[in-house]
Amino acid sequence: MEDVCKRDVKIPAGNRYLEGRLVVPGNARGLIVFVHGNGSSRFSPRNALVAHKLQPAGFGTLLFDMMTAMEEKDPVWSRDIGLLSDRLKTVTEWIGHQAGAQGLPTAYFGSSTGAAVAVAASLYSQKPYAIVSRGGRIDLVEKLLPRLDTPIQLIAGKKDPEVLALNRAAYPQIRAVKKLSVIHDASHLFEEPGCLDKVSQLAVEWFTRHLPNHE
Repeated sequence: MEDVCKRDVKIPAGNRYLEGRLVVPGNARGLIVFVHGNGSSRFSPRNALVAHKLQPAGFGTLLFDMMTAMEEKDPVWSRDIGLLSDRLKTVTEWIGHQAGAQGLPTAYFGSSTGAAVAVAASLYSQKPYAIVSRGGRIDLVEKLLPRLDTPIQLIAGKKDPEVLALNRAAYPQIRAVKKLSVIHDASHLFEEPGCLDKVSQLAVEWFTRHLPNHE
């Protein structure tokens, strides 16, 4: 992997700033925005591990806080997919103006409720090229699924029967290019040995397939 640009960032969102960590390898072919679920943050060790695996494959990554510390205390923010998808749209637009990331095709990696936010945000004019959902609650945006035209891969754990059932129920409603992958040893957090490595490999394959070559 060529030289890597790593920096902590503050992303303007209205009159607030969201903290994040932007990593862009010199040979980047795309930029993956991580969208965490409720109760998580840019410090999620699971998302950090996946990001670390994506970078050698030529993908820049952005891990960021969806909400400020004050907003996290307000249940309106954590439960409002529309508000959070508007914010993800703002963050995606911000990326397009950052040195090293300008012009890079973008994609989303959503976890838990963050996957629903990623789906909702993908319906805006500035669409991502692909979405990967890890243990995603895409059922929360069930009415939007027939409108989705971004290729999406759903990854669920066999030991997470509730989310797996929700993903299987939602799957037929998706008309876009899609895939459902079940990791047999994984529970909801994919903390079992080797499970996040499998998630990372699936994500690398999906993003490689669906993001255009960037020159």
